[in-house]
Amino acid sequence: MTSVNPPAPPVDGAALLDEVEAFHRRFNIFPTEAAYVAVTLWDAHAHLIDAFDGTARLAFLSPEPGSGKSRALEIVETLTPRAATTVNASANALFRLVEADDGTPTLLFDEIDTVFGPKAGGNEEVRGFLNSGYRRGAKSLRCVGDGSNQSTEWFSSFCAVAMAGLGSLPDTILTRSVIIRMRKKAPNEKAEPYRRRVHEKQGHALRDRLADWATTVHDEVAEAWPEMPEGVSDRPADVWEPLLAVADAAGGHWPERARAACIELIKAAQEGDEASLGVRLLTDLRDKVFCGADRMPTAAILEVLLGLDDAPWADLNDDGKPLTARGLSKLLSQYVRPDNTPIRPRGIRVGSGTPKGYYADDLTDAWARYCPPPPEKSATAATAATTQVNEGESVAESTEESRHMLTETGTRQLRIAG
Repeated sequence: MTSVNPPAPPVDGAALLDEVEAFHRRFNIFPTEAAYVAVTLWDAHAHLIDAFDGTARLAFLSPEPGSGKSRALEIVETLTPRAATTVNASANALFRLVEADDGTPTLLFDEIDTVFGPKAGGNEEVRGFLNSGYRRGAKSLRCVGDGSNQSTEWFSSFCAVAMAGLGSLPDTILTRSVIIRMRKKAPNEKAEPYRRRVHEKQGHALRDRLADWATTVHDEVAEAWPEMPEGVSDRPADVWEPLLAVADAAGGHWPERARAACIELIKAAQEGDEASLGVRLLTDLRDKVFCGADRMPTAAILEVLLGLDDAPWADLNDDGKPLTARGLSKLLSQYVRPDNTPIRPRGIRVGSGTPKGYYADDLTDAWARYCPPPPEKSATAATAATTQVNEGESVAESTEESRHMLTETGTRQLRIAG
């Protein structure tokens, strides 16, 4: 009689993810519970990379050294498939790594600030690799060959990427990332010392179990369209879709925890990110300068902007020089008026003169498209508005009644008439 081995019991995905999270908790002090959830899901999603149309980048960032970023990357390395850790690599090397026959790697980029920091020169080719590789099918055309015997080939850049570094990253990478803002351990926060000779084997055992589980849920995940939390759409939805798909496949408490972490980390990223200089300018013009006025001379705009506390305009450049009329024009010309022409200064009647300035009608389309919702009106805001140009008055009337404006080519000083 031939004996038949009973089928292996199904892997409990939720329990396995619990073990992965517990492994991180032994060695990593993350800033929030949401961070543990996100990193655990990211580890698992790397085993299912070929089931997804996109992949989330994972970014461990901090303002100071010694905040646990490299250790976090080290633990991720033990849990992810074909992990390849680098501190510095050329775009050509990265493309060839992804195209290697060993399979899609999990790229771990430590000290990423040396690649994109202020002294790194931009590294546009590496930035292009990281930007394009978050979508399946992304390819770049490269020259290959020796000497004059050159030909062109398409190279894929699609792979899972985790990064660790000081400061921040280019906006184009941040918007494709789950951001974990690390911090130094508090005196009451303790982590187990990581010993590679001992603990790497434990991590690899979990890695192999994740790989086995991923095989069982691959088809389910590949067909999944996870439900997004309310308000999560566009790029954040693209980032979180694979992580939520993993959570749904695992079941248990993971779908609920994953969506709570999604909301929390997206909100933290939005609050922590500085708006681009152009968006900051548009928002300050709407909320601090125009305040309902239909037009403003450039000199008046600069007077208000340069007087704002906690604003970049007074020492905008590296040499500490303030925003100028030319700089204002250059920033605003990146945006367009409702008729799709660049926003430019125009002549504005002020008394007997016509200095250059800007019309609110030219800015309304950019305000609607790029600026966050306006804040609640307050008495302070109303006072600020009347100090500049009162709503409902023409600039000429307001200027004649309340102040004399020096011409744009003169000094910036405004003399407020008593």
